[in-house]
Amino acid sequence: MKSTLTPDNYVHQLATETHRQFAFSATTKTEFNAWQRRFRPHLRAMIGLDAIAGRGTCDLRPRQMSEETLSDHIREAWIIQTEPGFELPFYLLWPLEIPAGPLPIVITPHGHGKAGKRTYAGLWDTEEERLSIVEGERDVALQAVREGYIAIVPDMRGFAGLRRWNEIKVDATSSCRTMQMHALLFGRTLIGERVWDVIRLIDYAMTRPEMDTKRIAITGNSGGGTVSLFAAACDPRINVAVPASYFNTFEASIGSIHHCECNYIPGMMATAEMYDVAGLIAPRPFLAVAGRDDPIFPYPAAKQAFERLRHIYEVAEAPPEHCQLYTGEGGHRYYKAGVWPFIRQMLTEME
Repeated sequence: MKSTLTPDNYVHQLATETHRQFAFSATTKTEFNAWQRRFRPHLRAMIGLDAIAGRGTCDLRPRQMSEETLSDHIREAWIIQTEPGFELPFYLLWPLEIPAGPLPIVITPHGHGKAGKRTYAGLWDTEEERLSIVEGERDVALQAVREGYIAIVPDMRGFAGLRRWNEIKVDATSSCRTMQMHALLFGRTLIGERVWDVIRLIDYAMTRPEMDTKRIAITGNSGGGTVSLFAAACDPRINVAVPASYFNTFEASIGSIHHCECNYIPGMMATAEMYDVAGLIAPRPFLAVAGRDDPIFPYPAAKQAFERLRHIYEVAEAPPEHCQLYTGEGGHRYYKAGVWPFIRQMLTEME
């Protein structure tokens, strides 16, 4: 007999009862490969990539808007067209001196914040913003270029100049709720639209001989971790994935704690848990970064999800170092001390 279903136990009860369509059960590498071949196109359709592609192809039409040489890097502002009629602003951060041969790329999708890509590029308008960047180590793209990589930092849909005009007028942090609801009406999701933009940025990188598109890493914090995980799951051209303050279980995080509407994908928990989605990245290098005191992505669930993911990597016969968990001694933030040694090791091994 099934337990009583109440508003308070709703997620846990249904998660207990539901057989996830793509729950990982493979025991051999051959079965693992077959599972990935079935699951990846299904996930791409779930988040709306097929619906976006259905609008037709378009040229990227890259346009450089500005260039500024700073003390330790060059910052360029660019725009590309990622789907017909939609233009994506992004920064390219270049080391001042580029050695012979192409450089690896680090794509850095940002999380919630009305400043968008500016935060990750280390830009601020107020002292409060500066302190937030410093204390949370949120200048992720700036960190990447200082590590010697080319950093690509896009605005994510729903933030900065990609908010709806109503939200811009009142200086609201985001347009996530309205844009997510509108996307759902057309079989799309905001996660899918953000992932699509990352995929198109990789298409753009493929046109740049200075960029080593055989060595692409992606890392972001919170909502940027969401995009990092799903983009790497959907696009195998991403070689290294490092989501920070996101990797968990859906049940213990977005299913149990209040989160922005942009986190939700219809039917997700009937399809897979987060560690199953991350399993689409295997055997490529994956580092989950979690804060021990994160109040919205609980650390015990992150550890539980990591153990399940590590099993998937074992079945995939991936090297043990390709699946790691870094624990930060703090809350919901970025932890650069764990990120960059991992990215450097993995990208160096690919030379």
